[in-house]
Amino acid sequence: MTSTPATDEKQPARIATVERHIRLENQHDLEGVVSTFGNTARYDDEPWAEHYHGRDGVRQFYKQLMTALPDLEIEVRQQHVASETIVVEVMIRGTHLGGWKGLPATGRRVELPLCGIYTFDAEGQLAGERIYYDRGTVLRQLGVFHEPISRVGRICTLANHPLTIVGAYARKLFRN
Repeated sequence: MTSTPATDEKQPARIATVERHIRLENQHDLEGVVSTFGNTARYDDEPWAEHYHGRDGVRQFYKQLMTALPDLEIEVRQQHVASETIVVEVMIRGTHLGGWKGLPATGRRVELPLCGIYTFDAEGQLAGERIYYDRGTVLRQLGVFHEPISRVGRICTLANHPLTIVGAYARKLFRN
């Protein structure tokens, strides 16, 4: 990912860019969000190992997100400014009303903490955004993931992964 070292005089402009970017996300302004990225635009959704390149790729990511969560709300909790990056800790909220990651709309609410790392190009626009969050939390809130220690989780695990479970019990039996 391309980034340019920040001098102290660049930091206020970079902070303003990230704040504008998040404000446009909250306004659901797709083209406005894309306009905060420079020519080297990149978006990395690390929990899914999905990487989007160029403004068209960034647009594709945000179009999917804004379709899936049309009431998307991003609440900034913390902002950490470093010499080359800005790290933002946020709370994401929304209702799953559109398809996302192969899942049809569930109508369920999601609320999860997310960490975003922003890098900048030589012109001060976003070079990239890389996000980290707990994918299991999202899937649990959407109703498609259950903890394996719960009754429903045990049934789902056994139904979805019978060979894995049989192998685990066999290893346990032969170790004792």
